[in-house]
Amino acid sequence: MGRPKGGKNKKYSFEEKLEIIRMNNEQHLSSRDISKITGISNGNISRWILQYSSEGIDGLKPKTRKGNIFSALHTSKSLSKEERLELENLKLRIENERLKKGYMVKGGGADKEYVSIFDANMKSSKN
Repeated sequence: MGRPKGGKNKKYSFEEKLEIIRMNNEQHLSSRDISKITGISNGNISRWILQYSSEGIDGLKPKTRKGNIFSALHTSKSLSKEERLELENLKLRIENERLKKGYMVKGGGADKEYVSIFDANMKSSKN
């Protein structure tokens, strides 16, 4: 069935996952039975059981994601001068490579789009 359209994905805490694993190990309940009791999908429960069996307790802990490294330029005040310069240099090198391939960026954030420089020049030369 899934979540309703536009709904957010549920995030489960480490403690909730650990409780599910305890139900599986101590009460010898199957993932399907636990799913019926808790309302958590059978797929999630099965994945947690596999992660626990292969990685132990560390498999249940949330994984950190790196995200956009350039956001640190605007949000992080703890960057050293060298780190800030390295990030700016990397950002400029990426932009340079993009321009070499003939693309420029219009907009920002979710509205960002890549536009071919050649198409833009051709349109303006036709008029």
